[in-house]
Amino acid sequence: MAEHDLQSIAFPTLDDAQIAELGRCTHAKPHLYRDGETLFAVGDRDFKFHVIRSGDVEIIDFSGDAPRTVTVHHKGGFTGDISHLTGNPSVVTAIARGDCEVYEISRDTLRLTLNQCPTLSDIVLQAFIARRQLLHKPGNFTGLRVIGSRYSADTFRVRDFLAKNRALFTWVDVETDPDVDRLLKQFNVTEADTPVVACSSMLLLRNPSNRELAERIGIRQPLEQTVYDLVVVGAGPAGLAAAVYGASEGLQTAVLDRTAPGGQAGTSMRIENYLGFPTGVTGSELTDRAILQANKFGARLSVPSPVTHLTFDKTYSILHLDGEEPVTTKCLLIATGVDYRRLGVENEEKFEGRGVYYAATPTEAQMCRDAQVVLVGGGNSAGQAAVFLAANARKVLLLIRGDDLGQHMSSYLVSRIKQTPKIEVLCNTTVRRMRGDGHLGSVEIINNKTGQDRTVETPAIFEFIGAVPRTDWLPVEIDRDEKGFVRTGAALAQSRHWTSRRQPFLLETSRPGVFAAGDVRADSIKRVASAVGEGAMAVAFVHEYLKEM
Repeated sequence: MAEHDLQSIAFPTLDDAQIAELGRCTHAKPHLYRDGETLFAVGDRDFKFHVIRSGDVEIIDFSGDAPRTVTVHHKGGFTGDISHLTGNPSVVTAIARGDCEVYEISRDTLRLTLNQCPTLSDIVLQAFIARRQLLHKPGNFTGLRVIGSRYSADTFRVRDFLAKNRALFTWVDVETDPDVDRLLKQFNVTEADTPVVACSSMLLLRNPSNRELAERIGIRQPLEQTVYDLVVVGAGPAGLAAAVYGASEGLQTAVLDRTAPGGQAGTSMRIENYLGFPTGVTGSELTDRAILQANKFGARLSVPSPVTHLTFDKTYSILHLDGEEPVTTKCLLIATGVDYRRLGVENEEKFEGRGVYYAATPTEAQMCRDAQVVLVGGGNSAGQAAVFLAANARKVLLLIRGDDLGQHMSSYLVSRIKQTPKIEVLCNTTVRRMRGDGHLGSVEIINNKTGQDRTVETPAIFEFIGAVPRTDWLPVEIDRDEKGFVRTGAALAQSRHWTSRRQPFLLETSRPGVFAAGDVRADSIKRVASAVGEGAMAVAFVHEYLKEM
């Protein structure tokens, strides 16, 4: 979308009728702020949404070296972005310029208004999305600073966690950034202390764990101690779809994920065969909208919240979390998806986060600009990654075990790859070993038909070679196949663990009230659209089960 179009969507002006309608919908009373008073400040959690009736409100970014005006709202403007719905802290400060009269609306009231006033809802939600898109554009917003080396696995982990959780941040590479010496001195740290996370002039953390980082910057949402109607474990497409449909239909819904919303689909740089997006959509965009929808309807998302194990108390499922109180629910949806397998070659583990990657996003792409990279895999994820990386890398070597790229990849992607000069497909080829000094420097590959081997100089190898289900936390009551995928429906009916006379629902597991959807399910179709459909379908089965209860 063109910059001027994004600006007009991000900062619309409500007319007098729309302002009055917001006042009626929210029952808000006008509030007067005097010149220079702060409406809300960066870091505030439960900050208000403001509609300006008169006067001006300046929005200021304090995250960089000097304060910067993001915008000035005039009469008919309104403050806020997606943080109002997600519950994350404010990333900016709002200050009255001149005496300013506003409608002041709480987060809960705003959510109710967005669900009951569709015309205003469209304007506000589109503005929230556009504002966050503008802040994410390079150079527009400093946000957090992550200072660390491109060759540090911990630096990559911190950057990857922030990127997957849609946090606003800037990476300062100690290897190449001209400002690094000044910043290290400013924050009174050395290169040995990195990675460090800072904001404005404040040092926040030294090499934090993901949990410490999430809690310090305020993106982790604590869950209420209550009995939920539905808890979803896994915030990929299936899990987020279930959260949207469950919460919108009145179910008290919570979503837990060990790392970030989006799952593997969230890392895809272009999904071109998803209904309704003829020009394609990135996994990040799809995830952002799903998160916003889920929060709009009142679902609770908690990340990172890794589930360690599952137990049962009569008809209830009890989810045990790492270092937290257990979460109790009437119905459980297992939507934990899969992890990509490792190649299992020499030195692979040594270079994880230092040249070995399992996703191809802008975070990884920064590591291989103008370089030759290796990509292993023959499925759609591998094809999408190859096309994306070709826009940044000098050359992409795509390795597949077989001799037919179209065996497991959609034809449109095969055609796209063949039409991309920077991508070279190497059939019948596998990786033998990896080499490097502290970080990946080269990989040795071999043609399994001819026996010919060669060494490829590369700073990065990307692995998309099949899936391992995330089911190690499940108890024996949940029946799984020999590969660890959860049996449901027909697959379950054929197993010796299904004793009921009736045919199980498509997504029903061997435990009543527990369902599975998406890639974690045996016999599922590994496509984003299928996962979304299964997540939505799961809510219908939840309603049926709750009626029986």
